[in-house]
Order: sequence, then C-alpha cells, then structure tokens
Amino acid sequence: MVIVKENANADCQEAFQLCPKIEKTFSILGKKWNGLIIDVLLENGAQRFKNLVHSVPKCSDRVLVERLKELEQEGIVARITSDDSALIEYRLTTKGEELAPVMAAIHDWSNDWYATEA
Repeated sequence: MVIVKENANADCQEAFQLCPKIEKTFSILGKKWNGLIIDVLLENGAQRFKNLVHSVPKCSDRVLVERLKELEQEGIVARITSDDSALIEYRLTTKGEELAPVMAAIHDWSNDWYATEA
C-alpha cells in the first residue's frame, strides 16, 4: 500500500503517510545524480570510473564516488575488480537492472513534458 490514512484528530481531519518502502525508494532515486548514474549504467553496461565521469560531467569526482558507494551499499551497483589487473568497473546488480522499466517511464514522461534545451 502506498498511502496510509489515519484519523489525525477529533475534527476528523485525515493525515497521510507514505509507505516506508516508497520513502526509501525516493530517498535513493531522488538523490541528485543517482538517477543519471543508473541511467548511464543501464544504457552502456559496466563502466570504469573515468567513463562515468565523462557521462555525468556536471557531477564532481568526489560526489560521484560518494553516490557510487551509496548505490553499492543499497545493492543497486556492484564494484567489480579484475584479479589480473587494477581495472575497476561499476555495473548494475539484478536489483539495479530491474529499474530499467522505471527509467524508461521517466524518459517517456520527460519527453512528453519537457522541451529539449538548445
């Protein structure tokens, strides 16, 4: 259930509370840069940090590292290191890949409602 209704006081005013799962989801997806990072990984597959820096150019390196760590802690992104080299890549986990239809819906909505900037 998304919204829980409860009586707030004797005047029968109703207060609404979001479901904790919805709040958690928006706290992750609504954080600046997370949606773009997820989108880049959905579109391009596993990426090295330097490629992510170029794909999300307005995000500072420090913030990008922070967001990747947060997404990793949430189980959305995996940090993959190669045994035979110092190569580190970031890829979506199954949990992250399951955001594909959500991101597609966001693309559709934004294409319908926002004009392309010149």
